[in-house]
Amino acid sequence: MSALIYIVQSLLTIALFVVLLRLLLQWARADFRNPICQAIVRLTNPLIVPLRRILPPVRKVDTASVVAVILVAIVEVVIITSLAGVPLDPLFVLRAAALEIARTTLWLYFYAIFLYALISMVAPGGYTPLHSLLTALCEPVLRPVRRVIPPLGGIDLSPLWAGILIQAALILLR
Repeated sequence: MSALIYIVQSLLTIALFVVLLRLLLQWARADFRNPICQAIVRLTNPLIVPLRRILPPVRKVDTASVVAVILVAIVEVVIITSLAGVPLDPLFVLRAAALEIARTTLWLYFYAIFLYALISMVAPGGYTPLHSLLTALCEPVLRPVRRVIPPLGGIDLSPLWAGILIQAALILLR
């Protein structure tokens, strides 16, 4: 039974990851002509397009994407809780879904910043669709860190400090 829970939880976490990534890329104003962004849009359109018919955007916020993230997180919590045999309490489900969204967001940024730093060390100044996507996603997070801790001797330590802060936030969420 624990193997089944692991497989289902992994698949649902990936689904949440992709829907959340679409929302964060919209907020970061990423270039959606990027092939990776197009793949994310194609993966998430079956959920988001029907929601857009019901939920119009509010100013610059795509409410359909926000609701999709919340729905996927709630579905994940309900399915995993049901498989574990725990009785469902609506307040518990909402709190667990909010924690799952926060946890997934932090992990998404941690891995994105790690890849961003790795790519900039391996191929500085190069262009790839992944680097473009990571730049759009990570720069809004790294910019405030750079204001506090400027590059030392030409070495940008902001990804390291951002990673430490993200890990500290993940510890606090436990």
